Amino acid sequence: MAGLHSSLRQQSTSSSNHSFTSKVLLLLTLLPFTLAAFAFVLQWRGGVTDPSTRYSSEEHKFPGMDSSPPTTTTTSHVSRSDCGPLLSRHSPTFPYYRDWKFHYQIDLKPKIAITTSTSASLEQILPWMFFHKVIGVTTFYLFVEGKAASPKVSRVLESIPGVKVIYRTKELEEKQARSRIWNETWLASFFYKPCNYELFVKQSLNMEMAIVMARNDGAEWILHLDTDELIHPAGTREYSLRQLLLDVPKNVDMVVFPNYESSVERDDIQDPFSEVSMFKKNYDHLPKDTYFGMYKEATRGNPNYFLTYGNGKSIARIQDHLRPNGAHRWHNYMKTPNEIKFDEAAVLHYTYSKFSDLTSRRDRCGCKPTKEDVKRCFMLEFDRAAFIIASTATEEEMQKWYQEHVVWGDKALNLKLMRKGILTRIYAPMGLREAGVFTNIIDSASTPLSKDKFLSSIESSNSTRHDESVVSSRKIGEVTTESQATVRKVLEFTDFATHEAAVPPLPAPLLDDHNDVLES
Repeated sequence: MAGLHSSLRQQSTSSSNHSFTSKVLLLLTLLPFTLAAFAFVLQWRGGVTDPSTRYSSEEHKFPGMDSSPPTTTTTSHVSRSDCGPLLSRHSPTFPYYRDWKFHYQIDLKPKIAITTSTSASLEQILPWMFFHKVIGVTTFYLFVEGKAASPKVSRVLESIPGVKVIYRTKELEEKQARSRIWNETWLASFFYKPCNYELFVKQSLNMEMAIVMARNDGAEWILHLDTDELIHPAGTREYSLRQLLLDVPKNVDMVVFPNYESSVERDDIQDPFSEVSMFKKNYDHLPKDTYFGMYKEATRGNPNYFLTYGNGKSIARIQDHLRPNGAHRWHNYMKTPNEIKFDEAAVLHYTYSKFSDLTSRRDRCGCKPTKEDVKRCFMLEFDRAAFIIASTATEEEMQKWYQEHVVWGDKALNLKLMRKGILTRIYAPMGLREAGVFTNIIDSASTPLSKDKFLSSIESSNSTRHDESVVSSRKIGEVTTESQATVRKVLEFTDFATHEAAVPPLPAPLLDDHNDVLES
């Protein structure tokens, strides 16, 4: 009996151990399935946020926009002009998302302002603006005309935080006719001429007003830039204009960005910022032997190394007595500014990057298409030649001329110039459409259009303010025979600081300049 009892106990223990092991194995088998099913149910019911959808293009909020909770928008609700093509194109995803809270204008230092004079469409202005917001610009002063001043476009622009829209009204023109630089001699040679000269004067007058607004807004730096130009802040790990300026010594008043010029490889470019990546380097960023040694190959029969200007753009530290010195430079009434150039950072100029740029220049300038008359309209030789072609040639002839003078279709030559360092590839991060930024901005601009005037904000200007009692009879682009005796006489300023001529858009150095140096 004792042996039987011992045998039964052993069998019972073995059976118990086997049962426990089976239960453990069953639990380990069922646990992952249970957890997976539980997670699926929670996610299906909206209880868990999927990381892959949290930062999707449908939940995008760009830095600098208001901090209100993001709302999902779709392009099906958008039917405003200038917006259809803008929202339908696709480009690489932009790495900033709508629910990332940047608090963009609260504590960023230094505070940077950009001023521009534009008649461009929303399709061009929005990517230009948001690109510069990402690299550190906090405030924009948009002096608008044409398409940019239309209600449907300006409604969107006015809805964006950090953007001030200034319309070219009669009131604005009257105020600028009482401004200081209107009555000074350094800008006088650009008056009474149409087209590019008239634009140059408007830009200078607008820059003078922008200095006052930027100072009132607490900005530390100001830059004038066209909407076909992007700052390329090379030389910083963060690709940041703010970081570039933080590293500038305190005794520096202005910094020059040499410009690179776009070299289009096709004649059907529609969106230059996302389709153009090849640029011709500036003279200041090239060894002189390379520049002059490859000058003829890089010019390709055109009047100059660059199609348009080659003297870059400058950014100025906002301080007492600051004034514009034309659209490309700044100056100071009381001193000769301390100016430096960046070794790597540049302005990317997307010039003549679309075939339609030929006809757009023709349509906005009233000059006769003759070699003599176009000198009244344009400062640079290529602009003059392009205007004549656009005004006299057939569509087929214009296409051929554009292919020969603008399009860089010779791949062997391109490769050669890249190896020499003349050409370079720069991919500006412009995939904003796919990221949903424009859809959100356009859809949110549903409030009634408000054309608040910013003229009152500049009544209390800095030291560049002109006496209110002095009114000039000058008209931009129009010859007048009235007396110019109202020109203001400035006391206690040196002649150099007061009367240095404005810096116009200048071509890159010519090959003859190098030959002259060698001969001397």
